Amino acid sequence: MFAPVYLDHNATTPLDPRVLEAMLPYFAEQFGNASSRHEYGRAARRAIDAARGQVAAAVGAHPTEVIFTGSGSEANNLFLKGAAANLKPGVLAVSAVEHPSVREPAKDLARQGWRLHEIAVDAEGRISASDYQEALAAGAKIVSVILANNETGVLQDIPALAGQARATGTWFHTDAVQALGKMELDFRLLNQAGVHALTVSAHKICGPKGAAALVLDKRVELRPLISGGGQERGLRSGTENVAAIVGFGLACEIAVARRHEGIAVLAALRSQLERGLAQQGATIFGQGATRLANTIFFAFPEIDGETLVAKLDRAGFAVASGSACSSASPEPSHVLRAMGVSPEFSRGAVRLSLGMGSSKQQATAFLSALAETLFQLRRLTALAG
Repeated sequence: MFAPVYLDHNATTPLDPRVLEAMLPYFAEQFGNASSRHEYGRAARRAIDAARGQVAAAVGAHPTEVIFTGSGSEANNLFLKGAAANLKPGVLAVSAVEHPSVREPAKDLARQGWRLHEIAVDAEGRISASDYQEALAAGAKIVSVILANNETGVLQDIPALAGQARATGTWFHTDAVQALGKMELDFRLLNQAGVHALTVSAHKICGPKGAAALVLDKRVELRPLISGGGQERGLRSGTENVAAIVGFGLACEIAVARRHEGIAVLAALRSQLERGLAQQGATIFGQGATRLANTIFFAFPEIDGETLVAKLDRAGFAVASGSACSSASPEPSHVLRAMGVSPEFSRGAVRLSLGMGSSKQQATAFLSALAETLFQLRRLTALAG
């Protein structure tokens, strides 16, 4: 079976064999419901408790601050909608470069009486200090700013932003899904700075799909999205997905153990790729900002991104034209639009995101395939003209 070189790790990552092995018993002999009082149930509860401790350790939190959810999108919705439900409608501020799972619930709340303020960013994708101050001055009750952008990889100075929000009594949330495993995360320090909640997810760190968490300051009261049996401190009712939660816990432990070495390798590969891309005439978005070591978002003049992605796939390289969660939309990237990139140029954007299996050989082969693909596309354009 033909298997392209996988260069789309920001969309999802391959399941680590060790994680799969740890999960397997919970699909078979250890099948108990964690709410049951007998030994099958107690075994499931012990497994969840152990995983909760692993996730907490990975992000510098206390286990009681970890609320398991089914996805990062659910965790983002839980915080925004759950916090808003316990407040009188006012100003809700989210950055203009948020993931759809923050943008869309924010729009939902705007239809329910909240005043939505989209915080502007500069040409590199960094939060505009003046517009952020304007949002706080307007009385923002809830703020959500993504830590590491899923398209550009650009990092925001979350401690500084949260510190400013703290002075106004604002609830502050950050989507840290792309950051987990790629940089140090310390919820205790972030919490002291003013962060009340952050979101993490398993399938971005070689864990399973179907497990994520909202790490939540226990002083924050949320109204649950799902009511029922009272699981997860009453914030996420429903029988727990024990196998996925177990996998999430181990994936966190592995990701933290290899983080420092992995970042150095990924940074070297990114530099190799960006040199090659520059030589071929690419514009790299957010290059002037601090970014994740694994992410490159680029475009070539007069080259359509979807076409380039399709041709690279046929050449044996799996890349993306943007966020996997918004790939159904034909519109240009809202992240690039917020950065001031023209719609025409935005349509050429391609995201390349590296992972632990990426290598120098793959990077060299990709640049070679890209050069050939660009040559073919430009020749066709010239013939058509």
